[in-house]
Amino acid sequence: MATFRSRLVSGTSLSLLVSFGLVAAPLRAQETGDVTVLEEIVLTAEEQAKQALGVSQVTAEDLEKQPVVNDISEVVRRQPGVNLTGSTATGQRGNQRQIDIRGMGPENTLILIDGKPVLSRNSVKMSRGGERDTRGDSNWVPAELIERIEVIRGPAAARYGSGASGGVVNIITKRPETFTGQLGLHWNQPENDKEGVTKRTNFMLAGPAGERLTFRVFGNYSETGGDDPDLNPPQLNEEGELETLAAREGVVNKDTGALLTWDMAPGHELDLQFDFSRQGNIFAGDTRNGTISEDSAALVGAETSRMYRRTLSTTHRGEYDFGESISYLQWEKTDNTRLCSGLSGSIEDNYVPCVDIDGDGENDAFRNNTIDLDNITAKTEWIMPMDLGGKASRVTLGAEYRGEFMEDPNSILNSLAEDPEDAKDLAELLGIPVDPADRETESEQNLVGLYAEGNIEWNDRLTLTPALRFDYSDTFGSAWSPGLNATYEFSDEWTMKLGVARAFKTPNLFQLNPNYVYRTRGNGCPYVDGVQVTGPCLVIGNPDLEAEKSLNSEIGIAYAGAQGINASLTYFHNDYDNRIGSGFVQYNDGATTNRLYRWENEGKAVISGLEGNVSTDLGDRFAFNANFTKMIKSEKDNGEPLSLVPDYTLNAALDWQATEALTVTLSATRYGRIEAAGTASTTGEVYADTESRDPYTLVNLGGNWQVNDTARVSAGITNLLDKTVVRTGTGSSANTFNEPGRAFYVSLSKSF
Repeated sequence: MATFRSRLVSGTSLSLLVSFGLVAAPLRAQETGDVTVLEEIVLTAEEQAKQALGVSQVTAEDLEKQPVVNDISEVVRRQPGVNLTGSTATGQRGNQRQIDIRGMGPENTLILIDGKPVLSRNSVKMSRGGERDTRGDSNWVPAELIERIEVIRGPAAARYGSGASGGVVNIITKRPETFTGQLGLHWNQPENDKEGVTKRTNFMLAGPAGERLTFRVFGNYSETGGDDPDLNPPQLNEEGELETLAAREGVVNKDTGALLTWDMAPGHELDLQFDFSRQGNIFAGDTRNGTISEDSAALVGAETSRMYRRTLSTTHRGEYDFGESISYLQWEKTDNTRLCSGLSGSIEDNYVPCVDIDGDGENDAFRNNTIDLDNITAKTEWIMPMDLGGKASRVTLGAEYRGEFMEDPNSILNSLAEDPEDAKDLAELLGIPVDPADRETESEQNLVGLYAEGNIEWNDRLTLTPALRFDYSDTFGSAWSPGLNATYEFSDEWTMKLGVARAFKTPNLFQLNPNYVYRTRGNGCPYVDGVQVTGPCLVIGNPDLEAEKSLNSEIGIAYAGAQGINASLTYFHNDYDNRIGSGFVQYNDGATTNRLYRWENEGKAVISGLEGNVSTDLGDRFAFNANFTKMIKSEKDNGEPLSLVPDYTLNAALDWQATEALTVTLSATRYGRIEAAGTASTTGEVYADTESRDPYTLVNLGGNWQVNDTARVSAGITNLLDKTVVRTGTGSSANTFNEPGRAFYVSLSKSF
């Protein structure tokens, strides 16, 4: 059942490659007496799958050669079309970088674990400019537990539903069927003692638990210390005063999980799985605008936020005479707990004292607030080989449900106005209680999707993959997502792929909730025709929002040569429509105070670029691979970039098989210029001067030694040349994040 399980649990790059005709060449055998000798094949399906048109794969071997320091985003960022960015182009929360595929922003990257959505970051409040103070959802699985990571880009990702407009990252975990134990240790020591040290240890135990049962249990502890508050050099602000910008905060992960698989009948498996993670931060002084304030400085080194993530799921995989199926039901519960933070004005999302203990009317202590988010997801997918009009085909039919249920008693507490009469008038206009304590704290939305896809072998060279998805939500209504991919094999070496598909993203619960009121203290009011509106101003949730939409298209060509040369080049173009932003349309015209705005489907954007890769063997002991991404256009309808991604990114690696047991890898990444946004997207303010980030290169050197069949050691140096990349700017700058300096690492793995 192992091959069957692997084929179904992913449902991503490998199945797509087969659908598009990128299959392995047949084995050629020679009989020598009683022995059959298989000739060596230079190109296999797995090798093609690692870098193919629109899909990439990171294997466990890749993770061993260049181990993850803390988060798998460090490895995924080295794939074509991928970078790390903050939530928005404002640069706020710049060091909270997440996976961004094809410049569509982290919110349009769907993270999956074993094919199931990971949606915990949706429990973090979204501020007016789209910022979330979150690390994202790519750090819930220890790297040592990962079998492979599949990255899907462009039209092929559209079939995965809401949130996949940029692409999909599917983290596939290990599932040993023979009795296996594994122990992993990792240490990362920065040369600069102002940067945080990383230490990680984990274990896995798996194998048979009876005639028809197999099990897997794992545990993980990982800690990366926060950077010192004085790591970044002080900067002069607009008033000519020196201010310190925060560096990267630390994080502590505690993870455990159990999986029981029942071989219930021939061709049928049932999984029961429970996972638990606790992710807490080590505060480094970061505020919404990046500066370390007096209040935040007092909290440096403390845990100011923590996320509890629990999942309970059951999965069935089946084989039938007519095809195969996979179905699952998952409950994901997230408790997002953090210290009290400001709800409006300059202190919004900054930790501030919020409890009056001594009764003098002044807030003088901190307390914790919690937002609870429950996500229920269910999916069933059926894959059936059949004949369609005389054409050999594989038809996939599926249905999916996602339900989000949030309890947020904290973010809705902004008052509507200082004057009671003004507050009463606004409450009547909005249809919400005037007293924040009386507002509804619960919100939800439900989404049901149906989809069909056919992989049709039109002839020996042409494969067509039409797809259609329909989704209905009780919040925004319906969304149709048609798509068509086509692959044509000119020869055994040359292949072309074309694709176009509609993708969408649901509004989040903060944007939809009319009780979620953002209240400025004046400076947060928008600029209209270059003049800032007098405040205070309000931005409220809008239950009438429509889904964001994207029309994704691509054309690519791939070469797989007999001498082991593999290369591809793809042009992609995304038309992004119905973007949701905190609109500038005033809803109480004529008012001179308490001006009212709301979240709106307000804008468009165009994203286009090139991505490609090349890999080849250089003799018997060397292998070279490289990929690149070139952004041609990333522009909203106001001329601003959609996200702060480099103009180009070039990744290259050279592997040297020094001995049968030792591989040495020299790798480098070149990041092009990052242009800063010219306006503050939260207000429309035009900056007189913007600061872009200059190109820079990071070089790594590592070795992977397979000591014996059960022991492995990896060691090396990251940022070998110690390129200094520090945070020097805030809103009008692209220099809003740090890259870690030179560091030394060692990883040990022992199995039995």
